[in-house]
Amino acid sequence: MLQLRDGRKLIGILRSFDQFANVLLEKSVERIVVGNQYGDIELGVQVVRGENVVFMGRLDELCGEMPQGFEKVSEGEIKQAQKDAVLEEQLKGDIAKRFDFLDLE
Repeated sequence: MLQLRDGRKLIGILRSFDQFANVLLEKSVERIVVGNQYGDIELGVQVVRGENVVFMGRLDELCGEMPQGFEKVSEGEIKQAQKDAVLEEQLKGDIAKRFDFLDLE
């Protein structure tokens, strides 16, 4: 599993890496988690530049699944949920700018 600088999480089979932490993943997916829903977007073979890697870890097959209470949804549903979450955060930010004395968290 790779955690990238932009917050994305990639899961795949590590095939190669170098001294700069450039990574080659095979059968990779991007896992998106929104609330109690998650979805995997298949990416295939990915080359990730080392400067974008925050951390890298090994997932056991038993630990690769999400904890109980999370619902797996389709690619379209999780992308829509992600867009809705981003829009909600933008709206909160806009309101906070107008009323900077409010604490919306």
